[in-house]
Amino acid sequence: MLIDAQNIHKSFATQDGPLPVLRGVDLQLDKGETLALTGESGSGKSTLLYLIAGLDSVDDGTISVAGRQVHGLDDQGRAELRRETVGIVFQQFNLIPSLTVGDNLTFHARLAGRENEAWTAELAERLGLTDFLRRYPEQLSGGQQQRVAIGRALAGRPKVVLADEPTGNLDEETGEQVAQLLLDLVRDTGAGLLVVTHSLRLANRLNKRVHLANGKLA
Repeated sequence: MLIDAQNIHKSFATQDGPLPVLRGVDLQLDKGETLALTGESGSGKSTLLYLIAGLDSVDDGTISVAGRQVHGLDDQGRAELRRETVGIVFQQFNLIPSLTVGDNLTFHARLAGRENEAWTAELAERLGLTDFLRRYPEQLSGGQQQRVAIGRALAGRPKVVLADEPTGNLDEETGEQVAQLLLDLVRDTGAGLLVVTHSLRLANRLNKRVHLANGKLA
């Protein structure tokens, strides 16, 4: 089991008191499996993904990623988990503007000590980025930037890939291309994939789909 989240509760503070977002969520993901997490805006989809990534802390419940108890890790341990085990594709790309495309691609792999020039070159070619490696993110289209973000997430060959609305900021044609590249690359690396998405077209291409509503999965 790559991801095993049990009885996850999460609330956020508001002027009117705590606002429950997740109310006892259970979610599992096996090796090589692809899972779509759908739900209305504000339903807590991204919150759940960030909890799994160790970018936020649960109020109650347990999360295990590749055998490591995320909820029991300190900040350093969570950072190590993201470097060594988890690849994240953010909706807003989150590329480093001062680094070239090539350096953005290899950034996390270098941090993890797993940079592989042959694999990076293959990623760049398959993502259509070979001719853009010396450019900077601001010189790329949105679709190209998302391809860089996917490549960065996969460059270190993570066991788990977490993608938050990976096609949300793209037009339909570009989104289809990016989605296919993501699925192909995840399949070829053997990673598990959890995708938060509003797109039913994308969700239907994954092995399984779960829907988050009223703080619970259905």
